[in-house]
Amino acid sequence: MPFDNPQSDDAPLDTSKRRGVGAEAAAQLPDGKGDTVVANTVTIARPVADVFAHFRDFNNLPGFMENVDRIDVLDSTRSHWVVKAPAGRTVEWDARITEEQRDRSIAWTSEEGADVANSGRIEFRDAGPRGTIVTLTIVYDPPGGVIGQFFAKLFQREPKIQARRDLRRFKQLMETGEVATPAMNPKQFEEMGL
Repeated sequence: MPFDNPQSDDAPLDTSKRRGVGAEAAAQLPDGKGDTVVANTVTIARPVADVFAHFRDFNNLPGFMENVDRIDVLDSTRSHWVVKAPAGRTVEWDARITEEQRDRSIAWTSEEGADVANSGRIEFRDAGPRGTIVTLTIVYDPPGGVIGQFFAKLFQREPKIQARRDLRRFKQLMETGEVATPAMNPKQFEEMGL
C-alpha cells in the first residue's frame, strides 16, 4: 500500500514544509517508528520481478548501500544491520519485516534497542517498457537530535543523502551489472567509505 500523501502534488513527503509529516508517515506503517522522513524515487530499466528479487535478498544490499557495513540475515523476516556513522563509528539495529507483497512492497521496523529507531517501506511499481519505479520512504529518529543530524550531514552520513545515492547505485547495478565509482584503487575505495 503506497503512502498517502497529504500534499496536493506528487512531490516526495520529505519536501513538505508542514510540521509532523514524519509522524504522519510513521503512522501509515505497521509498527512505524521515527519522526524524520526521507523519500526518494528512481526508475530502473528492468522488470519489477527482477528488481524486487534482487532487493529482497538482503545479502545484496551492502553491494550498493555505501554506508552499510554488513547485514546478517537472522531468519525470513529479521535481520541485523551494522551501518557506518560519522567519526568512524557504527550504529546497529535489528529490523523486522512487518509487511511484504511480492513484487510490490516491503515494509520494516527496527526492534527494541536500536541505536537508530527507524521504519519504512520500499515500493516497486511496473512502469511498462520503462521498467520499474522504485520508491523508498524511511522514517527515523536521528541520533543526537538536530545536532546529530547536522554532524551526519557534515560527514555525508545523513540518511537523506545516503538514500538518494543508494538508489542511484541500485539503478546502476540493476541496469549495468556494476556500480560506477571514481576510486582508482582499493585504498581510495576504502577512503570513500565504499
